[in-house]
Amino acid sequence: MPQPHSHPAPRHWDGTRISGRPLRTLRVTADSPSRLLRTAQGTACRDCGNRIDWYTRSHGRPIGLHPHELPAAAVPDACRWHVASGIAYPSHDGSAWCRIRHTLLCPASEAPEPLTPPLAELRRRFALRTRRLLDTGAFTPAAEAEPSSRAASCRPARPIAQILYGRYLAACPVDAIQCVAQTRRRQRCTNPILDPADPSGIWTLLPATARHGQLALPTGDMAVYDLTHLPYGTQLRWRTQRCTTHAAAPAAADLALTDWEPFDPLLHHAHIHHRLPGSARRTGHTTLRHCPARPPRGEA
Repeated sequence: MPQPHSHPAPRHWDGTRISGRPLRTLRVTADSPSRLLRTAQGTACRDCGNRIDWYTRSHGRPIGLHPHELPAAAVPDACRWHVASGIAYPSHDGSAWCRIRHTLLCPASEAPEPLTPPLAELRRRFALRTRRLLDTGAFTPAAEAEPSSRAASCRPARPIAQILYGRYLAACPVDAIQCVAQTRRRQRCTNPILDPADPSGIWTLLPATARHGQLALPTGDMAVYDLTHLPYGTQLRWRTQRCTTHAAAPAAADLALTDWEPFDPLLHHAHIHHRLPGSARRTGHTTLRHCPARPPRGEA
């Protein structure tokens, strides 16, 4: 005899049970220092294949942390990190748990400093997982290819841009930089931030200086994608890495970290190019001050 208040569990047409778990809506707090949603920010390390959670630091640069908290007693004081309001800070917040950088645990490189026994064991487990991924073919380490062809030098793989009188190193060519905003379908926008209908930057040669007030390096001039002649709103759209559609929708949250990295000629000297993109393909001119934002047809 059934119970008086018992009800059959709801099921789909195929007999499977319907989960009653409500969907959680992700939103960004108005007073949050970061507009980045924490969803879909876990990626695999390019060197070992283990998971990394990306966070933004107080100065804007990204950092990859171990996805799980660790007991603070097992982590040296200088290696402790904590996350507050989506921002990662290199210190301890006083709790019994802390975060740690992935580089200390990555088995693809040597440990920068001696590890405690719990961290050494965790690093060993990462090495075993990397070996399993390599044996099954599920992971292939990223090999940084050197620009051997002439076309690669005409189109910098990681160009240097000047935005709001600051210089940044991009992670991909200018025409391949993707918008980081979230769409209505909760996916990352696929539009590029380079819009043919919107004013774009120009390639020019500028002194290879690190920041305002620092002396120029002996390397001379370098190719820079200059946007300082554009209106402030357009430069801000490039700095926040948003397409023209999502630039007009500031309420849309960011679903990925921006690809910009503050440029330092001492650290990023390998990405300095001393001639303008496409300049070798132009004829009939003795001097070239700038070229189009996009590479000419026929270039890779």
